[in-house]
Amino acid sequence: MKLKVTQRKSIIGRKQDHRRTVRALGLKRINDSVVHDDTPQIRGMVHKVRYLLEVEEVK
Repeated sequence: MKLKVTQRKSIIGRKQDHRRTVRALGLKRINDSVVHDDTPQIRGMVHKVRYLLEVEEVK
């Protein structure tokens, strides 16, 4: 299974490690989307910055 991760809020003014996590997920701007494998590492990153993202499961 895969996860489609979309950035919905700005990272301006957020904690440095949260900004780095969003960048590490491959997101550069609001409404950017990326698809990642559903791994514990990706789930952890998404959980950390979940208030900035929208996540969907993709087959």
